[in-house]
Amino acid sequence: MDKLLIKGGTQLRGELRASGAKNSAVLMLAASLLANEPVTIENVPHLRDITTMIELLGSLGVEVIVDEKMSLEIHANTIKTYTADYDLVRKMRASFLVLGPLLAHYGQAVVSLPGGCAIGPRPVDQHLKGLQALGAKIEMEEGYVNAKVDGRLQGAHFMFDFCTVGGTEQILMAATLAEGQTVLENCAREPEIIDLANCLNEMGADITGHGTDTITINGVESMHGCTHRVIPDRVESATYLIAAAATGGCVKVKEARPEHLEVVLNKLREAGAKVTISDDGIEVDMEGRRPKAVSIVTAPYPSFPTDLQAQMMVLNSIAEGTATVKETIFENRFMHVHEIIRMGANIRLEGNNTIAIVEGVEELKGAPVMANDLRASVSLVIAGLAAKGDTVVDRIYHIDRGYEQVEEKLRLLGADIERVQSR
Repeated sequence: MDKLLIKGGTQLRGELRASGAKNSAVLMLAASLLANEPVTIENVPHLRDITTMIELLGSLGVEVIVDEKMSLEIHANTIKTYTADYDLVRKMRASFLVLGPLLAHYGQAVVSLPGGCAIGPRPVDQHLKGLQALGAKIEMEEGYVNAKVDGRLQGAHFMFDFCTVGGTEQILMAATLAEGQTVLENCAREPEIIDLANCLNEMGADITGHGTDTITINGVESMHGCTHRVIPDRVESATYLIAAAATGGCVKVKEARPEHLEVVLNKLREAGAKVTISDDGIEVDMEGRRPKAVSIVTAPYPSFPTDLQAQMMVLNSIAEGTATVKETIFENRFMHVHEIIRMGANIRLEGNNTIAIVEGVEELKGAPVMANDLRASVSLVIAGLAAKGDTVVDRIYHIDRGYEQVEEKLRLLGADIERVQSR
């Protein structure tokens, strides 16, 4: 199993290009099942989660052609089965999103219940309720969702019980081929959902209101191919900008979109960073200073994202002052805390482990640490970069799920980091 060996204490300096958004690209792969013609997706990151989704489509009989620039051409009309197997779906929660497109296009789908990061329960009841509202007949059989519809799905008015990203994506895709109009309320507003809706419209869908809490879909009889370029990854972009601030450095992320990161950039300014926005990206410059403590509360977009909570926790660990970090989205998303404490951080948990009080220390010290989920793993990398001495981050397969060529990109910024294999 691979590990990352980090020699800390170097201020990150330089520039890099943002990768395509993983959370958009996996959606496009699922959405391609709706089309009768080939769909081409450009700017796809080379990540384990993408490979998993390609394998899943391949297991259905779908032909996926990958070129040297990681553009994917998907031919869904070669499909041979409508069953998404447990061994693949368990690896990545987003693979469950093939359910709606399969059902809408082919009238049937058998999809295993999802897996993914162990960051607390993330039920799929809103996915199933939404599909049932569109006329689907759903049964649970030995860990699989067996969904069928006689003829086409039917447009409906559906309000999500709570703001759910995956649920919004699932029902949005399914409704594109439903007969009549569908109105979805209390929808998630993430940029990746806007990107998905834009891609679907390019495929012939009729969607309006994406980016607001009410989305209207006028169903169409069929969908054609398109070529769509995935938006830059806002979480990856912000991760490198936070790493710059935590190490006192200066980093520019080219192609990063400031309109997707407004709340994060405001928090970095609050921490003392100089933030410069230009036509080709975002630069964060700490000018060698130690950051100031910044309190955050995670909440659905456009508020502070839960996927950046762990990274900001590390910044606060070496900041001047005391900060409060409150997690409101997922349970068990403070699993990185005890690993950062191993490196000398002063953090205590309150409120049934949903609130962290972080008292900044002057420096962290390198130590062997172990990642427990995707975002926690990269936070430990940032901690290692900011720490004095050597840090070894174990179980980095989590990082490979969501961060493209992480050690290569960090070396471009001057980091002393290498991938090593366990003996």
